[in-house]
Parts: sequence; C-alpha cells; structure tokens
Amino acid sequence: MYELIVTEKPAAAQKIAEALADGKSIKENYQGVPYYKITHGKRDIIVACAVGHLYGLAEKVKKGWIYPIFDIEWKPVFENSRGAAFTKKYLNAIKKLAKDANEFTVATDFDQEGEVIGLNIVRYLCKRNDANRMKFSTLTKDELRESYNKKTKHLEWGQAESGEARHFLDFYNGVNYSRALTAAIKTTGAFKIMSTGRVQGPALKIIVDREREIKIFVPKPFWQIELFGDYNRQDIIAWHKEDKFWEKSKADEVISKTKSQKEAKIDNLEKKQFSQIPPFPFDLTSMQVEAYRCHNISPKETLEIAQELYTSGYISYPRTSSQQLPPAIGYTKVLNDLGKQKQYSDLARRLLKKSSLKPNNGKKTDPAHPAIYPTGIAPAELTERESRIYDLIVKRFLATFADNATRETVIAEINCSSEIFIAKGTRTIEKGWHEFYFPYVKLEEIELPSMKKGDKIKVSKIELISKETQPPKRYTPASIIKELEKRNLGTKATRSEIIDTLFQRGYVQGKAIEATNLGISTIETLEKYCPKILDEDLTRHFEVEMDKIREGNQKKEIILEDAKEAIIKITAELKKHQKEIGTDLQKANRETQDEMSFLGVCPVCKEGNLHIRRGKKWYFAACSRYPDCKTIFNLPSNALLKPTKRECEICKYPMITAIKKGKRPQDFCVNPECESKYAEGAAGIEAKAIAKGEIEKPCPKCKEGKIVLRKSIYGSFYGCNKFPKCRYTASLTNKANDTAPK
Repeated sequence: MYELIVTEKPAAAQKIAEALADGKSIKENYQGVPYYKITHGKRDIIVACAVGHLYGLAEKVKKGWIYPIFDIEWKPVFENSRGAAFTKKYLNAIKKLAKDANEFTVATDFDQEGEVIGLNIVRYLCKRNDANRMKFSTLTKDELRESYNKKTKHLEWGQAESGEARHFLDFYNGVNYSRALTAAIKTTGAFKIMSTGRVQGPALKIIVDREREIKIFVPKPFWQIELFGDYNRQDIIAWHKEDKFWEKSKADEVISKTKSQKEAKIDNLEKKQFSQIPPFPFDLTSMQVEAYRCHNISPKETLEIAQELYTSGYISYPRTSSQQLPPAIGYTKVLNDLGKQKQYSDLARRLLKKSSLKPNNGKKTDPAHPAIYPTGIAPAELTERESRIYDLIVKRFLATFADNATRETVIAEINCSSEIFIAKGTRTIEKGWHEFYFPYVKLEEIELPSMKKGDKIKVSKIELISKETQPPKRYTPASIIKELEKRNLGTKATRSEIIDTLFQRGYVQGKAIEATNLGISTIETLEKYCPKILDEDLTRHFEVEMDKIREGNQKKEIILEDAKEAIIKITAELKKHQKEIGTDLQKANRETQDEMSFLGVCPVCKEGNLHIRRGKKWYFAACSRYPDCKTIFNLPSNALLKPTKRECEICKYPMITAIKKGKRPQDFCVNPECESKYAEGAAGIEAKAIAKGEIEKPCPKCKEGKIVLRKSIYGSFYGCNKFPKCRYTASLTNKANDTAPK
C-alpha cells in the first residue's frame, strides 16, 4: 500500500517526486505515461500526473441540436473530442495506480480549475469522496516539501464547488446559445458554427460599441499655436496656454499679434520635484498588458509562456490576481539566488545591501497565490520569447524593492507680445527603481535650458497648426483584457481565451481589434431580438455569486437553478425570432468571409478579385472569375492565413501573413516565382551549384544525408535529402537551425 499524489501536468509530477524523495526517485511508466516511486520518511509514495482536464461536461444522452439542454454530466474528455484521445492513457494510468493506494493527495494547481481537475480524479478514478490537499505557489524543493508537510486533510471545497459551478454555467450558456444561433443560420439553408456565451457575448458587445463610437464620430477642427525659439543656442518649444482654439478667428488674432516678434521674455519659472514610487508586483493582467506593451506578445501567448516558466520551476504560479509579495516567499533567498545569474547579479547585490527589504505592494489580493515572482532558479535553455517574459518578470520583481525615483518638472511661462506660451520639461534627477526596470521604463526626458525669470529668448517662428479631434482608439489584445477585468467579466485565466475565440469565429480582426461585419451584425441582431443575452449585469451577477460559493456563503445548486431559469427565457426569445436572426447572420457571414479573404485584384486577368479559399485538405488563392480566369496559387495549410492588404514591392503580387503557434508571423508573396524568394550574391551562386549537384555538403545534423535545395511558398531553403527521417533545414545564408516552414 502507498500514498498516491496526483499532479496536473507531467512536469509537476517530476518536480514533486524529486523534491519529496529521500533518495532517488524511480521513474516507471504505464502505457507510456510516466509516474514516480519514492520514499519520504517511512512512507511509500507514487506521484502520478494528469494532462489538465481528464473529464469534461457533456450531455448524458445526445439528441441532436436541440436546445435548451441541462441534463449534463462529467465524462472522460477523450470520449467527446478526437483531439483529446491522448488523455485516455493518463486516465488509465491513474486508475490503475489508485487501486492499490490507501491514501490520496491532490497536488494540482491551487486554483479553481486545478481543484476541479483534482476533484474529478478523486471521485471518478480514485473512487473517494475526499482527499488530502497540497497547496503551493512555486515548484521549488523547499516549498514543495513544506506544502507536503502542511497538507490539509480535505480538498478546498469552496474552491471546488465554485469551479464546478463555473463549468456548469459556461456549458449551459455556451452550448444553448451557440446552438440557437447555429440553428438560426441553418434555417437559411447554410451552415456555420456560431458561438456566444456568458462572457463572450458581452465582450464582443464592448468591442462593437467601440466600433460604433468610431463610425459615428464626427471630427471637430481646432487650432494650436507653437512657438520655436532658442536660449543660449538651446532650442525651446512652447505652446500657447490656451492649448486648443475652437474658433480659428481667435487663433488668427494671436498669430497676427505675435508673428513679427523676434523676442520674448520669461515671465515666470516654476520648478517642482516629485517622487515616483516603484511599480506594483505583477498580477496576471498587468503582466499580460506589460508584455504586450514591451514585447508585442499577445496576452494568450504570455500566459502560455508564463505557465511553462512555472512548470519549469523558474517563476511562481502566474494565474493570480494578487499584487502583493508576502515576506513568506523569502525575499533575501530569492535575491541571493538571482544574484548568481550574471545579468542580475549587480542589481540583486545592490538590493541586498539595503537595511530592509519591502516591496511596493499593490491593493489587489488573491486568496490562493501571491503576485508573480521569480524563484531564483536559473533557467537552463529558454526560447527568445520565453527569455523576454522571464526578464520582464525578474526586472519587475527587482524594481518593486528599489527606491523611489525623483523627477523634476520645469514650467516656463513665456511672454510674447502679451500672449503667454508654456514650455514644459521633465527630467529624472534620481533614477531609483528605473535602473532596476530597465529597459522597460518608457518616460520622456525633456530638459529645458537653465533659465531664470526675466530672461529673454529669441523667437525664430510662431506657427498655427490645424488639427482635428480623433475618434476613440480601438482596443488592443491587452487593453480589452484590462477592460474586461475592470468590468468584472470573466476570470484572470479565461479572458485571453475569450478574446482568442472572438478572432477564431471571425467576429473580430486586426491588432487594433476591429469588429467584422459578422461581429457587428451578431450584436445588432441579438440586441434587436434578445438583448438579455448581452447583459453585463447578468454576467457580473453570476461572477459575484460564484465568489460567494467559494467563500461558503452560497449554494451551487441555487445559482445553477437561477441560471437555468434565465437561459430558458433567453432561448425562448431566440426560437421565436429564429428565421429573422438566421437571415441577418448569414448575410453578415458572407460579407465577412469575403472581407477577410480578399487579397486584391487578380494580378493575371486584372478584372477579378483574388481570395483565400479552403479546399478539403489545403488552402489556395484563386480568382473570383473562375473558370474564365484559372489563376490559382497554393498556400501553406499549417498556418493561419490573413491578407496583409499590401503588394509585394518586387513583383506587385498580393502579400499574405502566415501565423504559426509559438512563432513570429511571417509575410510572404503569393507568387512562387517572385525574385524575393531567391538568394542573391554568393549565397545565390552556392545555392544554384548545390541544386545542380556541383557542390555536395553533408547534413550537419544526421551526418548521413546530403544537403539539397528545396522550395516552399516562403522561398528557397536548404534541407536534408533524408527527410522526413531527418528534418534539418537552414536558410540560404547558412544560419544553422534556421527552420524554414514547409
């Protein structure tokens, strides 16, 4: 008999086994699934792993596309999704290992999702009603051993009940509303999977509302007056104190009064120093926003990278809403460990010399986890994007302990023919935390000359500038997540997935998120026939109620009954107007498909339009005048393709952006014969020689094959002739391991 510890991911199982083992852990496997045998004190322990959710909600008996449905249950995810077939062996492994165990401990991530994963494993595979619970925020040896020693005798039931309620609510809303919209389109004779949900609908409405504001925006003209001068050969730029003139006649009066002036006087000079406190520690949202600002990495990818850094033991648990670093994490130890990493050694050493270490904690808290921080464990090998996120997290952590920065603002009032112009300068006096958060501090440094009241300056030019008010800015992937948090819609862990779904369904597009015709029409149609489905207050109500469940102040069953009642009313309205809804959505869907696939005018016939099309197994670009014009270009099938709305600078054919997971988007020309796809100079000569067999080079990876010249839509590249046995590829400039997409 032994104790069975179950983790959420394989990497966590290995970390826990290594941390708890008194000697060496013994790695074994069942059906290819790893598990670990260890001895801890006088106890025999087996550490096994899941791969996220092994169980998902599904209808008890599926009866087609009927709705509303509420008769659902937890089922193994491999039974409901072909893409989840790999989870079956993990389920079988835990089931087998549970048979001879006499004690069970859940060591999944300590949040609602992790609690639900653990709960389902305990009740369906271990056949128990409860289990021990380990709680930790990092996968470091010391914390894992302490977590095991302090494990509780029960699951975190408030968290489990709240998490399960969320799953049921999301399933009820998502399945029933999505079926209703899909069924509506089917009444037109077409078919398209439509989706909306408890949070997805309100999130899309926020984006559409911004689009409406932009479309109805009427620019209003205004004028500003700028003065250019110099003081002791140092340039000075000042703006009229009125700032914006809404009547041009008044601005013209000022210009008329000052245009011939060659000199102005400093009427007043005001200097102010202010202290700038360090930033707060990262919670998930602020980290996602900052990663997008500094590195242009999407919130979804930032979370994926942070999760990988966590499971590798390099940072604490990222799905947190806390902006606080408690003393229990061991500030001194983390800083000492960071000091062993060359790039952080000087900064860590400077902080350790401080008389006391106290982070600039924010107000936001999380009952489960502290703010995100580095553990101090030096990363082995990181990709470029992983390195960027890790560096951002480390620098943010260091900056929170640093001293305030001191900035000075100088405001000069410049009198030119009795018209007052304002020159402003701001500079950093003491860098403080800026040095620790470099290069992520983006502050403008404008230093005015050393002047005093009564000094004269030479005026070189006074200019009238005509401007217009600008419409509201579209949301970015980062700012929309911040907006959802502000409105208490969704959770810290799901917001980026919700936005990603809007992109996948064709509701939105672009880096500056723009609602498509389909997205706008979906919201307009729902507002017209069933506005309750988009009600933010209703969504927020259930978020508040789920918090009450976690705190033990509300029953899951009551909330689910309330949800069913609301859904029944909403779906009744959708059924009542099914045909009208379907007609509106299908029209918008056709327009959106054309809009999102349009590449430009056909470069061959010059009459038709070139669109991205999808065959049974591949993508291609074809002319809309087919069969009169049979222009067609093969496109990669292993990437998400988007028109760039640009022409190739060399051949003038349309350009397309290919987006692959974990890689930078890549722009390419649809023309396979475009000169941009061939190397020039020495590299091009060598490539031709290799293609003709005049030069032979062995494959540097497998040592058996020979390098040959290959072609793809992205251009020519080197590859091994033993492909697919050897997958070595390199660019024509011989950059090793410079993988070329195929």
